[in-house]
Amino acid sequence: MSNGVIMQYFHWYVLNEDNLWNQLNKTANDLANAGFTALWLPPAYKGSGGTWDVGYAVYDLFDLGEFDQKGTVRTKYGTREEYLKAIKTAQGVDLQIYADVVFNHKDGGDEIERILAQEMDWNDRNRAISDWYEIGAYTKFNFPGRGDKYSSMKWHWWCFDSLSYNADTQNTDKLYRIKDKNFETEVNYEHGNYDYLLANDLDSSNELVRGELMYWGRWFIDSTNVDGFRIDAVKHVRSSFFRDWLNHLRVHFSGRKLFNCGEYWSQNIDDLHGYLAATEGLMSLFDVPLHFKFHQASRQGSSFDIRTIFDRTLVKEQPALAVTFVENHDTQPCQSLESPVEPWFKPLAYALILLRREGYPCVFYADYYGAQYHDKGRDATLYSHRFLIEKYLKARKEYGFGDQHDYFDHPNTIGWTRLGNSEHPGAMAVVMTNGEAGSKWMNMFRPDAAFYDATEHIQEIVYTNDDGWGNFPCSGGSVSVWLQK
Repeated sequence: MSNGVIMQYFHWYVLNEDNLWNQLNKTANDLANAGFTALWLPPAYKGSGGTWDVGYAVYDLFDLGEFDQKGTVRTKYGTREEYLKAIKTAQGVDLQIYADVVFNHKDGGDEIERILAQEMDWNDRNRAISDWYEIGAYTKFNFPGRGDKYSSMKWHWWCFDSLSYNADTQNTDKLYRIKDKNFETEVNYEHGNYDYLLANDLDSSNELVRGELMYWGRWFIDSTNVDGFRIDAVKHVRSSFFRDWLNHLRVHFSGRKLFNCGEYWSQNIDDLHGYLAATEGLMSLFDVPLHFKFHQASRQGSSFDIRTIFDRTLVKEQPALAVTFVENHDTQPCQSLESPVEPWFKPLAYALILLRREGYPCVFYADYYGAQYHDKGRDATLYSHRFLIEKYLKARKEYGFGDQHDYFDHPNTIGWTRLGNSEHPGAMAVVMTNGEAGSKWMNMFRPDAAFYDATEHIQEIVYTNDDGWGNFPCSGGSVSVWLQK
């Protein structure tokens, strides 16, 4: 999709009473008009926490808010009927829908099973620190509210390889490997083996598990008509599984292009390259290294050399498979991966992902709408940057075409140009600084042309000279987007 833009249409603290699916029904047209082309929606299936579950503590993949399970029929975001209606409404205004998929674990089992397990070292998952002994595990999933509708498979201990909750002690301080099971290979090498993340870890080498997840993928697309997936925690699941899963869906839905983006949470660009190679380019990845560049730049201020903002990032090294983002539900304040981008820098960061040629940008719901919440004894505020984001989206839609020339030649002030094409002949110049006010001479290849600042930060018009060069200014710690009149 030409100049596509995703919105992550949720944040961690979206209120239950907001009913996100009904909200989307009302806002889809406005989002499409603003310039968004796709929405990443949160997990739509029943979590172990009922209506309080954000969706990542997966209980039943087949319950999209239809059955009375975990004390509720609806999920945090609404009912199955409301979900399907929201998807249809959004697609009716040409918004693609990407569903969130969590295959790493299941949580909230219905019954305890007695199993033999062995304690493993949290920091060296390859080292056992106890003999085998019996524990109680919530590994039996009967789905009493759903029964056999959509799927008759019931889950038992042999569908998993490890867990951390012992029902006998009622705590999660120990990591247990189930007897006759091994941690999966082809996963991240942190802690010796980073297969286990949380809850009951799925054994994707089990043929019953693999078959059920293949079937679920077909069932889910048939049921919802989504256009693709955001895949959670991929570094904790063997890479060949997702390669096979995606190939299975593409063969089954031949002729239909499904977009897929994985969440591989690592600042190490080599980890991302390795995963993309292992999955044979079947999915994109979120550009986590770029997010941390934004985080660091926002904290360091003018001492950060902004010329290096794209060094060792996915969008620079494999731009065709990079989904760029500024913030998400895991990085926002009070969350486990908290690494927020300071408010002053977000206008610069969003210009860097929305106004350049490379990458598939994703805008965070709370950066667009704003958010206030309280958690872990803290009050948190995420400010709305909607005014500037919409200016960027309009510029991207109308001016984000043609050749791009970079002027990354000053540690605090950088700029670039987009020169347009035959269908979109207007030119654009972007200049930003993380220090004092500055300016940048850039060649627009348009002699005696007038440019105005779409951000409205600077009111004066800039004119190029007889050779097509113009001197484009911006205010301190700010960004200006100069569009040809």
